[in-house]
Amino acid sequence: MTPAADMKELTGRVERALASLRPYLEADGGNIELVEVTDELTVKVKLHGSCVDCSMIHMTMKGGVEQAVRAAAPEVKGVEAVNWHG
Repeated sequence: MTPAADMKELTGRVERALASLRPYLEADGGNIELVEVTDELTVKVKLHGSCVDCSMIHMTMKGGVEQAVRAAAPEVKGVEAVNWHG
């Protein structure tokens, strides 16, 4: 288990990574929200707006969201959308 201070710092880095993507998602009518970073270092996000039904969301999740999160927080094991199963 990651100590609370480390988890808070990790969560901050993940939030900043998502914030850097938000303008691009909003430009297409979508958005993304951090739900949690689990003790197993999985980032769980919730998609909003047009992102929920977008045919390109798989590419966005793998090539955009996961890449940005791992660049900011290399210790993250994966990124999952809680309201999308692809």
